[in-house]
Amino acid sequence: MIVTTTPGVEGKRIVEYKGIVFGEVISGVDFIKDFAAGLSNFFGGRSRSYEGELLEARKEALREMEQRATTLGANAVVGVDIDYEVLGSGGNMLMVTAAGTAVVLE
Repeated sequence: MIVTTTPGVEGKRIVEYKGIVFGEVISGVDFIKDFAAGLSNFFGGRSRSYEGELLEARKEALREMEQRATTLGANAVVGVDIDYEVLGSGGNMLMVTAAGTAVVLE
């Protein structure tokens, strides 16, 4: 499965559009990760705990989007966009959404 942010794939022709596909992940940040991130915020530096959570959520959203494209009979997803939102009253939920157009390439 080819997944790209561009509207097409160089050297390939889109022969069929299957529709828009999404992958959504909402992930909670637990107390330990939140505490560790707070220390990074206080002392400076990168928050490895939040970065790890973000990386996993993004991978899962892309994987879900690919699975939905495969179900439609596509062999590629073009025009992919990834969005991030912070949710919850305490800002302790992370939503990652991947969206693109499922297509069939020749």
